[in-house]
Amino acid sequence: MGLDQTALNEAALARIEPGAPVAIIDIGSNSVRLVAYSGISRAPTPLYNEKVLCGLGRNVLSTGRLNEEAVRRALQALARFRVLCEAMHVGQVFVLATAAARDAENGPAFLEAAAAACGHPIELLSGRREAELSAYGVISGFHAPDGVVGDLGGGSLELVDVRGSAIGSGVTMPLGGLALQDLSGGSLKKARKIAAEALKKAGPQLDTLKGRTFYAVGGTWRALARLHQAARDYRLHVMHGYSIEPNDELSFLQVVEQSDAATLAAVESVSEARRPLLAYGAVVLEEVIRSGRPREIAISATGVREGLLFEKLDDAARARDPLLLAAAELNRLRCRSPGHGPELQAWTDAFMASLSTPETADERRLRHAACLLADVGWRTHPDYRGEQSLNVIAHASFVGIDHPGRAYLAVAVFFRHEGVAPEKASPLLRQLAGPRLFEQARLLGAVLRVAFPVSVAMEGILPRTPLAMRDGVIVLTLPQDLKDLASDRLSNRLRGLGRLLGVEARIEIAA
Repeated sequence: MGLDQTALNEAALARIEPGAPVAIIDIGSNSVRLVAYSGISRAPTPLYNEKVLCGLGRNVLSTGRLNEEAVRRALQALARFRVLCEAMHVGQVFVLATAAARDAENGPAFLEAAAAACGHPIELLSGRREAELSAYGVISGFHAPDGVVGDLGGGSLELVDVRGSAIGSGVTMPLGGLALQDLSGGSLKKARKIAAEALKKAGPQLDTLKGRTFYAVGGTWRALARLHQAARDYRLHVMHGYSIEPNDELSFLQVVEQSDAATLAAVESVSEARRPLLAYGAVVLEEVIRSGRPREIAISATGVREGLLFEKLDDAARARDPLLLAAAELNRLRCRSPGHGPELQAWTDAFMASLSTPETADERRLRHAACLLADVGWRTHPDYRGEQSLNVIAHASFVGIDHPGRAYLAVAVFFRHEGVAPEKASPLLRQLAGPRLFEQARLLGAVLRVAFPVSVAMEGILPRTPLAMRDGVIVLTLPQDLKDLASDRLSNRLRGLGRLLGVEARIEIAA
């Protein structure tokens, strides 16, 4: 008898908070994009993402008008997006327009036609408003951000300072790829001079960047980061949170500026319409690095659209941790007993508190996420559970986490299945995690290897079977009614944890 797919779908939906999707249509100077999300939440899940490179901002600064062919393509895309939103039963649609529609003399006429095509009113963002939403996007996507957000579109560059949840004043400049190409007459030498002069006037937005993070937002900079990964043979192809050292980036950007884009490694991953703008994006980023001297460049996949969703949350929702929320959702969808994840958090909290080496707050946060994700691979064939769990976690659409954190989560759950021998781990993920996080992942993996034979991933057992270091010995205590859980397999797992910490380990039966 076949499985009832409707019943399966309903069972899955019963584990997540129901609600109508929400969509944002972003009418930019280079692209017109639709992104539909699962809802307005602290960790929204993208359901559908489509863009059309229309080039609305091409030659706007020199002609003062939106190109007729670009307008036609944009209106055609907006009409399609209206139908797609209807097909997805989207509950709310927000439509934003940026620099090209703001600067062109025929912008008002275009916006009227665009509203008719997509069936929704359009908010025309000022430069200051665009900077604010970009900053909110970075706040929504990074854990405790501290630096300057730079959102490079086709028509403009917005810069704004962020410190935690606080946003400074923003500035906008006509340094988008299409605008710079137009202003420079296609000369990179002239484009560099224009960018350098404009950034000198940026004021506090760059003055405060020294030694902090520059958060790079926008499709052209994400495309450059993708090419940077290919050039460095970097195998974790996740854009969000990808971090680049400024001196390395400067040398790479110079290669981009001096090369034919068609010769760059992995350039086929960049649309042909965007390739001519790569060099202009490289020029602007190079000048930002030289002027601001940041500690690192962090690539952000969250920007204006996610900033708009974040803005609509109340203060309590904004304060929640997006990584832990996303991990909790995967736990509800994929794990055998969702309540087991929070019990694992508390169980490992008690064990870690009994050790002499304290965790940092960030390490505790990552451990809590790993506990929620520890059982996501249970449906996979036993021979592949470690590998599949690693792939799911390393490539998940998480925000609020950098690449070392991703590596920790993936490796910790991998070790839970495969054992904690360091040579079993991916060399790339080991390198990404760094020595301390890698050893923390081994420790958690060893602890999880004890937890699952005790609890079989079910709720209600771990709270009754504490694990702790007592007088230099790791002790797992079983109550009388669970004493038969003791076995050679469990003892071996416990001794493996002891060997990792260089101590003895034993099972005790409570009196």
